[in-house]
Amino acid sequence: MTKFIHTIIVFVLATFSISIHANSEGEAMYGALGCASCHGENGRSNDEAIPSLAGKDVEWIIQQLEYFQSGQRQNSYMNAMAPMAEGFERSIAEYLSIQDPQR
Repeated sequence: MTKFIHTIIVFVLATFSISIHANSEGEAMYGALGCASCHGENGRSNDEAIPSLAGKDVEWIIQQLEYFQSGQRQNSYMNAMAPMAEGFERSIAEYLSIQDPQR
């Protein structure tokens, strides 16, 4: 029983550690790629023409990035920017999903 509890504790701590790494990596990539210049700090856009991404579903954000990368979704700026996020879609999406959408 004790070994089982220790295993669960190690699993929970490892999962938490991976989550923190993904979020810090996502935040770093969001900043490095200049996403905040349009989508706002922490994914909260100040421009009604540009969507806020804070609090959005992880899978939805990933899908939108992939659509822009493939050209399936058209926006001249995003079609140029989204390919730079390749390989970091999930960490960026996880970072944005945990941001508070309220100002």
